Amino acid sequence: MNISRRSFVKMAGMGSITAASSHSFSLLPENTISAEVLNPYNRVPLSLIIDDSTCLVNMAHFGIPQFGEVFPDQYKQDWRKLPREIPDSFVREFGEWCLENGVKGKYTVVPYPACTGWVSRFIPGWTKRELENSLDLIRKVIVPNWDIHPEMVSHTRVIDIKTGRPYPYATPDYMENWEWSQTKSVDELAAYQTYALSILKEAGLPCEGLTTPGGYGSRNQDNLALSTLEAVRDVYGAEIPHYFRDLFTEKDKSVVPRVLFPSGLEGNDPECVVSVIGCTDDWFGGWDGLVPGDADKFITEDLSSGRMIEVIENGEPAIIVCHWPGVYFNGEKRGFNILKEVKKRLDQKYDHLIWMKLSEIARYWAAKELTVIDLQKNKLILKAPFATLGFTIKLNVSVRNPHIKAEGEEKPLIRIKDNKAFKDGTWYSDKNGSILCFNLGEGINELIIN
Repeated sequence: MNISRRSFVKMAGMGSITAASSHSFSLLPENTISAEVLNPYNRVPLSLIIDDSTCLVNMAHFGIPQFGEVFPDQYKQDWRKLPREIPDSFVREFGEWCLENGVKGKYTVVPYPACTGWVSRFIPGWTKRELENSLDLIRKVIVPNWDIHPEMVSHTRVIDIKTGRPYPYATPDYMENWEWSQTKSVDELAAYQTYALSILKEAGLPCEGLTTPGGYGSRNQDNLALSTLEAVRDVYGAEIPHYFRDLFTEKDKSVVPRVLFPSGLEGNDPECVVSVIGCTDDWFGGWDGLVPGDADKFITEDLSSGRMIEVIENGEPAIIVCHWPGVYFNGEKRGFNILKEVKKRLDQKYDHLIWMKLSEIARYWAAKELTVIDLQKNKLILKAPFATLGFTIKLNVSVRNPHIKAEGEEKPLIRIKDNKAFKDGTWYSDKNGSILCFNLGEGINELIIN
């Protein structure tokens, strides 16, 4: 379900204006101006989703025997040979490289990883000081570039939230990855997700969204979306909750974020929830850190093909998916090295990409889909339920000396000569029209286009 308000037309003065989220213009009457909302800063967003990460615990080592108890024919990995820990030294190495290279995305912290212990209290097998140091490292090195998500409570057994103990039944009906979530109501899912989020909040971690473990909610997606909206707003007060549930690798399938269940857009408490879609499979090292990846699946060495190119050329957010055990790859760091190679190749081919957190992508798409744009004489009136940075509009006409007025303050936009150099408060014009980039404020914004 994807509810949006994309097009609004109002006759006034010099004609009518249509705001649209498409990537091309149709033929227009001579007296009609069209406006198209582009990607932020006229760039293609990139992001990296890291699943199955947490403090210290290697989810593959502790999760495989629990999965194998339910499906013994499917989980035959020798988990005893896998390291029990993914060390903080690697977290620091990875996080500092990302800070230096501008890589952003989502980093899971499983709250009760594979039922070993609570990240907010203690995890048997590690000292309290080791856990506190691990959390502090995440706050300082990961949080600046990454959204933190729970991946529900344990990512293995379903937890009885009344007792805090896992249910004793090793069946799909009591595993988070499989059947338990498929028939639950909005309230039941919200309560469970609230429990997970509350652990992260107790641990002092920020959060605006969540990630589903395995097949969680795959056949119950409306309730999943609504329960995410409810739980994330209740625990963290996040304005625009988002979640990661799906990824599509098919060439002809869109991966544009889905803005779902908007309401109250005319009032003081607008709300919606955004489903953020991945565009790759895990081609780094697998969820268990046992399947060597392949950078060519993302983008080939000659820069001619690969899944990233397909998505970027379509102008859609290119959101990469991986798992933390595969990035670490049992100390060999194969997945990490593949990431470095993919980043290098993308930089060689493109100069119009922008790394963003999932929350930043969700916010921009909520603003893009839900902002109403009208024409009144020589200005555009943008009524925005949500603010965002880098809001970028293309007009099919040339403008002179545009100004943006929001929250009682009016500022001129600065003209630039390169349409790949947009910053907040800039504009570009050529024979094909004009592109304007500015901070969109919540409420009424006036874009004066003399």
